[in-house]
Amino acid sequence: MDKLAEFTENRSRLFGLAYRLLGEAAEAEDVLQDAYLRWEASGPVEVPGAWLTKVVTNLCLSRLTSARARREKYVGPWLPEPVFTDDGRLGPLETVEQRESLSIGVLVLLERLTPAERAAFVLREAFGYRHGEVADVLDIDEAHARQLYRRAREHVGEHRRRFAERPGHREEIVRRFVAAAGDGDVAGLERLLAEDVVAWSDGGGKTSAARHPVVGAAPVARLYCGLANHPRAVGIEVSIRAVNGEPAIVVHQAGDLYLIVCFDFAGDRIVGVRGVLNPDKLAYASAQETHAESRQA
Repeated sequence: MDKLAEFTENRSRLFGLAYRLLGEAAEAEDVLQDAYLRWEASGPVEVPGAWLTKVVTNLCLSRLTSARARREKYVGPWLPEPVFTDDGRLGPLETVEQRESLSIGVLVLLERLTPAERAAFVLREAFGYRHGEVADVLDIDEAHARQLYRRAREHVGEHRRRFAERPGHREEIVRRFVAAAGDGDVAGLERLLAEDVVAWSDGGGKTSAARHPVVGAAPVARLYCGLANHPRAVGIEVSIRAVNGEPAIVVHQAGDLYLIVCFDFAGDRIVGVRGVLNPDKLAYASAQETHAESRQA
């Protein structure tokens, strides 16, 4: 197999890794370009998949420090770039761990980890690497790899809420959210929300968005009912699609992708609402739509 074919075979997995480590799809693509140049210039490699994983991980680790500095200066809440996950480009989403490690809520939690903790968590949770394999990727001993993963899991586990659910349960909740907001049914929307629900809006200073979190069922319900029934909302198109492995609200205005709203769930309630409006953050998802349309044409 030639170099390009080998890289292409590993590409979706490598992109899924880079995206989970960085939380930015465009940056993940840049990492893959750098990794390919190194791969093309490399000599014989005994295990290409392992070699590429190590290169991509290290490239991401080197970018995370500067990324954190940029995000500290970000205008308003910073959220990861949402990515449509119905085209398979983020690798397999067959297990709870694979899906959960991709969700916007968990990606936000991963921002609190050190780069090494984040890498250990992602490699273990999303890709099923054994501790010894994680150690090889990070050039550390196995005991240290276990420690990194344990710290990461404890920290992330303090905040995420798992629950058993029937198929389609979360999508049903999102559909009820859309219906209640569209009808201006504040009380109905409140019933879908946890009392301590928090809503974040990421406009990045590029578009109108709340610069501070909105807390509580009643304020969040009023916020989204108000948005859905604002005069500027006339003519918008609302759909529900898989974003980061979860059902999300996708809003188009005049044919352009305008807003993606992702959710955190606990039981029958929504505990987090994350709306991305920054057009820079929506560029990758918009390009996914354009690519899908061109394939169908």
